[in-house]
Amino acid sequence: MSRETLAAALLPSGVPVRFLAEDGTRVDEHGGYAEPPSDRLVEAYRLMVLGRRFDAQATALTKQGRLAVYPSSAGQEACQVASALALTGADWLFPTYRDSVALVARGLEPGEILTLLRGDAHCGYDPAKTRVAPQCTPLATQTLHAAGLAHAMRRRGEDAVAFALIGDGATSEGDFHEALNFAAVFKAPVVFFVQNNGFAISVPFEKQSAAPALAYKGVGYGVRSEQVDGNDALAVLSVLDDAVAHARAGLGPVLVEAHTYRIDAHTNADDATRYRDQAEVEKWRAADPVRRLETYLVNENLLSGKDIERFRVEAETFAAGVRDTLNADVEPDPMSLFEHVYAVPTRQLATQRALVAAELEAVEG
Repeated sequence: MSRETLAAALLPSGVPVRFLAEDGTRVDEHGGYAEPPSDRLVEAYRLMVLGRRFDAQATALTKQGRLAVYPSSAGQEACQVASALALTGADWLFPTYRDSVALVARGLEPGEILTLLRGDAHCGYDPAKTRVAPQCTPLATQTLHAAGLAHAMRRRGEDAVAFALIGDGATSEGDFHEALNFAAVFKAPVVFFVQNNGFAISVPFEKQSAAPALAYKGVGYGVRSEQVDGNDALAVLSVLDDAVAHARAGLGPVLVEAHTYRIDAHTNADDATRYRDQAEVEKWRAADPVRRLETYLVNENLLSGKDIERFRVEAETFAAGVRDTLNADVEPDPMSLFEHVYAVPTRQLATQRALVAAELEAVEG
């Protein structure tokens, strides 16, 4: 294959892939990608409704002092849910701090998901059991973890893929570029999924990168790349299905950029009015991913009013469970400070542990 042919195969579509316009009607801009089966689309809708209600509940819990912080993903539900649905139980998911809804869609317990954001522990779930890495707060470090684990799984002959969720700001970090280069050289079965929501905290995209799209960053490393309308659930699921299949087949890594928008502030501690105006937010509300998919499914007679109400009630019940879980006070075990620090505790850690145990015994005695 010539260099020209190879380069052309790596390039993303000239415009983001999409199946649906903002009003939920079909458009022919999908570039030949296959439409997901109707049952998966209905399940995606159900999980998006559930995820949005979870997101709103978690945001409310920060105002009640039950969570220390919560980075909302409102407006990004199509990306969050499609990320989970594109994977099998054997695949590994590497999320960021903003990807709690993806973990809900993956089937993790909400109380365990929110343990980090409550401040109780670095991770509330078992990564080995769930095949979900701890939610990553430092930008882009999870990309290296995903690339390395994917390479290891390939060497062991495992039929599994690693999937790294990334924000647009993380693409400016060195770890991101090192991960892409490593993954490409060793053909690691990993998908890098960039949710470009327009802002790296308060820095708009145009002040972060001069590239026409972040998807083009993969080409320089020999990584197949694509860009997609991140508010079109059909398109996101279709493109991610294809990317995961490509990686699983041993053809190497894939970089996918989703063009979406963060409706809420960076976190509950952020004042987004300082760096963007409300007119911009309202423009993106019109492209709401949940409403877009709902309109399409209703028009195609794949979703009824009873279905919509049933999913809404399910989401409210789920939110009530989240409230009950987070309103219960946790009594942390001081000795848990010494767990999960080293696989084999050092002498210094053992000494510290013994000192704390002795102090607790003296207090209790």
